[in-house]
Amino acid sequence: MSRLNHKIVLVTGAARGIGQAIAELFCQEGAVVILSDINDELGKNVTAAITGQAEYQHLDVSKAEHWARVSDHIKQTYGRLDVLVNNAGITGFLEATGPHDPENLDMESWHQVHRVNTDGTALGCKTAIALMKKSTAASIVNLSSRSGIVGIPGAAAYAASKAAIRNHSKTVALYCAEQGYPIRCNSIHPGAILTPMWDAMLGEGEAREQAIKGIARDVPLNTMGEPIDVAYAALYLASDESKYVTGIELNIDGGILAGSAAPPSQS
Repeated sequence: MSRLNHKIVLVTGAARGIGQAIAELFCQEGAVVILSDINDELGKNVTAAITGQAEYQHLDVSKAEHWARVSDHIKQTYGRLDVLVNNAGITGFLEATGPHDPENLDMESWHQVHRVNTDGTALGCKTAIALMKKSTAASIVNLSSRSGIVGIPGAAAYAASKAAIRNHSKTVALYCAEQGYPIRCNSIHPGAILTPMWDAMLGEGEAREQAIKGIARDVPLNTMGEPIDVAYAALYLASDESKYVTGIELNIDGGILAGSAAPPSQS
């Protein structure tokens, strides 16, 4: 298995969930993977358990100085970057005080979500472009969301940030093509993927199981997705198999965006 053989890859938010699944799959496919996160203990444990070439770097994606440090490490150690997966992101439900609806939103919570999701992605793209000029075929994969395509009444900042990622990916794709850089950029839009990010909304025990079943009923494929489903999409966009694909948005949502969603509950 060598779809990413010898490619140098950086994955942000790689300590759990989708980021972890991507890092593990990419290592299996022959890549040298740099996992990064702010949860160092978990990130180091995940890295140590991976079969393949992997290392861990602390990276708060909202901080330019962190990106500069990781960029210097990549230049000194590997000389280039071939793939960046901008996966790190927050909903704000666990990380900020809220509220998050458009009428009552707390502005500091709004800014906190955008610092991680929007600024983090922009800084990642900026850093990657400089590192990828020495690659022969480079790819930036940005994790947006179904929430970047449709409105989310109770998560205004999250939805706005993911919409920004969606459009910024297209801007980066066109800019790199215009400059003649060997860099493609695409976005992935997961929906209803069962990751730790859902924990605050699902609850525990029987209530959690019923919540998952309720979400699955609104998915055309009648189930929530798994992190590996998104990882396989990222693998395609990272590999040379997608060498003629740039500026697209790839939905991984069990068919949710293929039709009309049910109206939100009034309760």
